[in-house]
Amino acid sequence: MDFAEARKRMVDGQVRPNRVTDPRILLAMLEVPRELFVPQALRVRALADEDLALGNGRVLLQPMTIGRMLQLATPRPGERVLVISAGTGYGAALLAHMGAQVVALEDDPVLADLGSTDIAACHLPPGSLRREAGLATAGFPAGAPFDLILVEGAIPAVPPALVEQLAEGGRLVTIRQPPGRVGAAILGRRVGGSFSAVEAFDVQGTPLPAFTPRPGFVLA
Repeated sequence: MDFAEARKRMVDGQVRPNRVTDPRILLAMLEVPRELFVPQALRVRALADEDLALGNGRVLLQPMTIGRMLQLATPRPGERVLVISAGTGYGAALLAHMGAQVVALEDDPVLADLGSTDIAACHLPPGSLRREAGLATAGFPAGAPFDLILVEGAIPAVPPALVEQLAEGGRLVTIRQPPGRVGAAILGRRVGGSFSAVEAFDVQGTPLPAFTPRPGFVLA
């Protein structure tokens, strides 16, 4: 399979038609080999217009969804970015390709190892992508403050711990999807110590297990 040609078809047939126009995102999605961020047996499906199941309730977000979320985030070169529930690291690699300094946080060692094995093939700027293990809902306070936090999946609400790790004026992008409701990609900002978020577009996401409240459990 010619994956370079398949990535071009993915961008031209899925991403551009869904109002992703930022040339940096389009170039990153052409050049970062998405097929390396899934198990070998799934590589022929990696560029399909769908979420791709990775096991343990986790997915690789479909190309259109991650493209629109990155466009909503408006990442800038040199910004400090935290990607939470980074999975195999595809979204983090796209951000690093665009010039951000990225910390990819993941609590599933199998997913983290899968992405790490082929990350060198992405030819990212040296030191632009750092992988860390840790609880998703706690974020990565050791690296804070961050200019941008991207949570790669659907969550019922934004935990206060993540808001506290945003720099003044920092942004947070995720899919907010309370139980039983349609999800929406949100753009949140921390200004003057307060956090507010607006809905940008509807999207039905796969709930991230780490953020799903258990019976009798209240998400802090």
